[in-house]
Amino acid sequence: MMERDRSRASVLYVGGTGTISASCVRLSVESGMRVTVLNRGKNLVGRELPDDVIWRVGDVTDSASLEAAIGEDQYDSVVNFLSYDADDAQRFVNFFGGRTRQYVHISSASVYGKPVLQAPIVESSATHNRFLGYARAKLRAEHVLEDAYATRGFPVTIVRPSHTYDDANPPLPGAWTVVNRIASGREIPVHGDGTSLWTLTHADDFAVGLVGLLDNPRAIGETFHITGDDVYTWDQIYTIIGEAVGVEARLVHVPSELFPVVAPDWFWSELLLGDLAHSAVFDNAKIRRFVPSFAPKLTFHRAARRMIDWQQTHPTETAADPDTDAVLDRVVDAYHAGRAAFAERAPK
Repeated sequence: MMERDRSRASVLYVGGTGTISASCVRLSVESGMRVTVLNRGKNLVGRELPDDVIWRVGDVTDSASLEAAIGEDQYDSVVNFLSYDADDAQRFVNFFGGRTRQYVHISSASVYGKPVLQAPIVESSATHNRFLGYARAKLRAEHVLEDAYATRGFPVTIVRPSHTYDDANPPLPGAWTVVNRIASGREIPVHGDGTSLWTLTHADDFAVGLVGLLDNPRAIGETFHITGDDVYTWDQIYTIIGEAVGVEARLVHVPSELFPVVAPDWFWSELLLGDLAHSAVFDNAKIRRFVPSFAPKLTFHRAARRMIDWQQTHPTETAADPDTDAVLDRVVDAYHAGRAAFAERAPK
């Protein structure tokens, strides 16, 4: 086995160039850690990483490729952003058992029961989501990891992000396509009546909590959500984007149940009905106890202006997606068609 360099903690990021993980990699380097990133290749448009990051190229869905990329290396902490379901979790338990002192599984705050029966949400809140397959798969993965900790001492820490974004990825169903629609004065479908409460977290703020948990033996066997304290209604979220681009957002309120009917093939439709339609406000007392430096600083008002500045320098990456645009048109048209049909049948 390779000897660890105990002069500084080592961390392997499985993923490492995504919306959340890139900020965590950068902060880990700034904190003096020896950082390795494993993925299928550098995908860093707008998310450049420090030069001293060690790169490993491999397909984490292929055990042979994973073995070839890691070899006999060991790490103080492994942070896996790419694990999804129960089979996936078991495979990583088998692979990383004995290779790390801490395995951080990135789950999702969507596992909390919807609708929320008591606010704010804490880590012990009920975990079930009967409406969202993604959340159920993430929860099954958590169960595998919890069992591995209980039965064989697998050193897992479970982290549940909520809706986390960065400058390159607006926290909107439809992302840059929606920003472009707002800027051009086109109608935006908003699920429900736009008043449900939603928590937004910038990736730079999330990273403070996550990196603070690394190489911390007290975090083994624990579960944390790491979210911002920035809570808005969905109408406010879209309105803030409009203010950042200098226009008034034209919002159309659409029943959440309509999205899966009109756009069953759209990734966001199930999320809108099974997660985003419900208010989600979190109590971050636990992560603050373990990481006293965790104190989210970036409000969405400031972040929205940063995103629009980023858009100006990355026009290709922030262009509207025609398929997403067509879905949004379909939803807006269905809403207006429904209103017109009911208006015709209304008593005169």
